[in-house]
Amino acid sequence: MPMTGYDVLIVGGGVVGSSIAYFLSANGDSRALRIAVVEQDSTYAHSSTALSVGGIRQQFSTRENIALSLFSAEFFREAPRTLAVGSEEPDLGFQEAGYLFLASSQGLPVLERNLEKQRRLGADVRLLLPGELGARFPWLNVSDLSAGSLGASKEGWLDPHSLLQGFRKKARSQEVVYLEDRVIGFSMAGGRVTEANLAEAGRVPVGQVVNAAGPMAAGLARLAGITDLPVRPRKRFVYRIQTSASLPGCPMVIDTSGVYLRPEGDGFLCGVAPPTTADPDTLDLDMEYGLFHETVWPALAHRVPALDSLRLGPSWAGHYALNPLDRNAILGPHSDIQNFLFANGFSGHGLQQSPGIGRALSELILHGEYRTLDLGRFSFHRFAEGALVLEENVV
Repeated sequence: MPMTGYDVLIVGGGVVGSSIAYFLSANGDSRALRIAVVEQDSTYAHSSTALSVGGIRQQFSTRENIALSLFSAEFFREAPRTLAVGSEEPDLGFQEAGYLFLASSQGLPVLERNLEKQRRLGADVRLLLPGELGARFPWLNVSDLSAGSLGASKEGWLDPHSLLQGFRKKARSQEVVYLEDRVIGFSMAGGRVTEANLAEAGRVPVGQVVNAAGPMAAGLARLAGITDLPVRPRKRFVYRIQTSASLPGCPMVIDTSGVYLRPEGDGFLCGVAPPTTADPDTLDLDMEYGLFHETVWPALAHRVPALDSLRLGPSWAGHYALNPLDRNAILGPHSDIQNFLFANGFSGHGLQQSPGIGRALSELILHGEYRTLDLGRFSFHRFAEGALVLEENVV
């Protein structure tokens, strides 16, 4: 028997989908809406959210990304109170230790150009020359560096699982329904989605559908007849290392090689994006260590000589939902199916931008327009129009 329909069905209950559910249900204009989130794994054991490194930064090249992350950082600071349910406050563990992007002479013009834009939009970012870098971080090899840009506030990292559960619990307290199920098809009529077919619950009438399916977004879109959503599932390895070396004041370091490093407990997390020639589409989470030994460790040992000696600890793989065309989010309605909305293709930025995305999608659903931050350049239409918005700072 068909179950009760929903005005808004969000497919994907990770941090982006749950943020949309929270903001939509927190708005006084939406109290009469029936909102549901479909998530096939309520443990989130394999979700991109839970397997991320939780980085938070404003050091982007695109103005919308900078603005989104500035809003998100303020939200994270207030989240224990904003997302409290009764007396239970989520502890996000937001560590504002900063991001440190390092640049060689070749990369310096890009770093300076981006830093000027970031500052103009309100980011607290500082340029450090080699002497300043060496004095502040004496464990850092600066011999081949021209400068570094350091986020002095509102940058760092947090606990991804705590953020996800904070959004989820608060949304449920605001009468959002979470369904542990899987969408296996859609019914269409008059250029609109009319029903979602769920594996367990069967056909469910829907008013609007939000695709927040992360690395599986393209597959979900195909169920609605959309075959050109440029979102690819790409695997990223997170390596945990331990060392007796002390790196006081260590921020999230982004080396000139692309290798990153940040503290985690009594050790560090590190990784790097693989070369494009070795970065296939995949949904598996099989762990590999060749990239660590061939690329990550040599780069770390060069930049932080104390890490020439280390121990590799428990490591894991997660997924980026990569937009290979311009590495930016895809937001808002499909060109032809107006009640099928995208919240996809964040290319590794979804967690840190989730509050801003949740606010933006709730505005679109409730008012048909963005009201606080115009994200129109991230529309699906830009691909057909050739209006790509390239993000340079993808880690």
